[in-house]
Amino acid sequence: MDYKKSGVDIEAGYKSVELMKEHVKKTMRPEVLGGLGGFSGAFSLDKIKNMENPTLVSGTDGCGTKVKLAFLMDKHDTIGIDCVAMCVNDIACAGGEPLFFLDYIACGKNYPEKIATIVKGVAEGCIQSGAALIGGETAEHPGLMPEDEYDLAGFAVGVVDEKDIITGKDLAEGDVLIGMASSGVHSNGFSLVRKVFEMTKESLDTYYDELGKTLGEALLAPTRIYVKALKSIKDAGVTVKACSHITGGGFYENIPRMLPEGMHAVVRKDSYEVPAIFKLLQKKGNIAEEMMYNTYNMGLGMIVAVSPDKVDAAMEAIKAAGDVPYVVGEIKAGEKGVTLC
Repeated sequence: MDYKKSGVDIEAGYKSVELMKEHVKKTMRPEVLGGLGGFSGAFSLDKIKNMENPTLVSGTDGCGTKVKLAFLMDKHDTIGIDCVAMCVNDIACAGGEPLFFLDYIACGKNYPEKIATIVKGVAEGCIQSGAALIGGETAEHPGLMPEDEYDLAGFAVGVVDEKDIITGKDLAEGDVLIGMASSGVHSNGFSLVRKVFEMTKESLDTYYDELGKTLGEALLAPTRIYVKALKSIKDAGVTVKACSHITGGGFYENIPRMLPEGMHAVVRKDSYEVPAIFKLLQKKGNIAEEMMYNTYNMGLGMIVAVSPDKVDAAMEAIKAAGDVPYVVGEIKAGEKGVTLC
């Protein structure tokens, strides 16, 4: 008996690392010290010394049951983008710049080419967010997971000068809410998605005219990363007073998180076009509208609050970063919470 016969192939692990190196190299920043394969990742903090009070911000997350769709479609090159996005968007939401990312892949069996493809997506997410992929772990779990399945999670660390942390403390009545378009369902609510739609290859390969693509393509679309958009707003001299990453819990849970006591957000549902995937999901599942807004991003992945006189500048900055902005509401005095109208 040896380790390989027990279900863990060390040689496959070595091959996975070799295959993923080309993708990891594309994410490197000057601050990264050493190479891939060490016991830990090293990152120099020399460049943040000019901050008055550099503060580390972090985020950790996974892709939830969205990975089930990747299994069914045998498409593994974008799920890594989702994993990075869920972490770095939270960091950007606090005003931070993502510095580095580490991933963790648990699998029933290590298929080196598949693992390298997953990491290719992780690397792409890091490139989009400017974070370096400085390490990770691939763990075989024979007997715990089916051989052809895996789970993916990760965490990111970023930095922000303490004075620039977005807290919502200066939010005032009359401030304007700007939403940034999502790329689809992102990485939340897939347990409900999998109840509404039949999870078979045939079902996911079905083309829908209203989507302009197959169901699988629409659902597996990677989560939008908003790091560049928020940096563009800051570089334009606009202060983001409050920010909300619309993830699990949708509008009703996430928007209040950016509000101080005594401030109430009002969002106008007709201020933008809800993407077709959400309309199809609601119709097929006979889901109440309130539940949709309490579960999904409904087409807005990030919402920021700015002063009324900064709206135009913020909108242009978001567009310059390649994102699509909408003026979706405003802040009013009142009980902390959100009203959708």
